[in-house]
Parts: sequence; structure tokens; C-alpha cells
Amino acid sequence: MAVDFNDPRFTAFGLFAEAYTGLTNRFAAQFEQHRLSPVEFEVLMRLARSPQHRLRMTDLAGQTSLSTSGVTRVVDRMDREGLIRREACESDRRSSYAVITPAGIKRLEEILPEHLQLMQEWFIGRLGEEELDQLLGLLRKIRDAVNPCATAGTESELPAPTR
Repeated sequence: MAVDFNDPRFTAFGLFAEAYTGLTNRFAAQFEQHRLSPVEFEVLMRLARSPQHRLRMTDLAGQTSLSTSGVTRVVDRMDREGLIRREACESDRRSSYAVITPAGIKRLEEILPEHLQLMQEWFIGRLGEEELDQLLGLLRKIRDAVNPCATAGTESELPAPTR
């Protein structure tokens, strides 16, 4: 059986990967100006957007591109920099929380106006309102299938807002 190298499934995933790579490359240069790596920015954003600005370490790993040991190393480094801190989990002594600090919030506030500009220019602004709503729904559908633990520790039981 011959493989169809023009199969639209290859095209769909290839376009997704190329778009993601292009966007992350544009964002990485901006994060560097603010003394953050892309993964550190992702960690700060996840914590800032979580209830009580905190997540269990295992939930943070599930929501990022990091392994459990990888999230430990990043959290330790960011803790030393004062951007986040660890808190013990009262209900499970084996677990701990990563919590964003006021310094972490301040760092995000410094970077977000420019970051939102870049997102608007290279991503969101290229889509109409209906297209964006469709994209969000489709990305959630795929995310929930391939990474169901990505919403752990959030208020995901509630319907997600479209914006």
C-alpha cells in the first residue's frame, strides 16, 4: 500500500506545528528581554490564572510542557528568584503547591502589555471573532483528549468562557 504524502492529516498537523513554532519563536525573544524563559512565563501565567494563584506541583506539570522532575527544577529556580514560592499541602503531606508571589505578578505585569500586542499582531488579530471561538473550542477538544490532566487544579468543572 502506497503512502499518500499529501494526506490532509499530515498537512493539518504540519501547519499546526509550524504555526506553534513560529509563535513561540517570536514570543521567546520578548520573554528573554524580561529575564524569563518561555517555560517560566508559562508557569507564571498558569499560576496567575489559577484559583488562589496556586497549583499543586503535579497539576502544574500536567498543565505545562514539563515533567514532574522538570517542574520541580523550574519551581526551585523561580523560588530562588522570588517569583514563586512553595506551600505545603495541608490535606496531603506528599504534595506541595507552587504559588505566584507579588514579584511574580509584577514581572507578568511588566511583560503582558507587549506580549498581548504580539499575540494580537501574530495570532488573535488574524482571526475573526467567530473563527477565534471555533479555534478555542477545537483546541480544547484536542487538549482534553491528549492531555486530560491539563485542567487539574482549575475550576474546569465550570463551562469555559469563550474568551
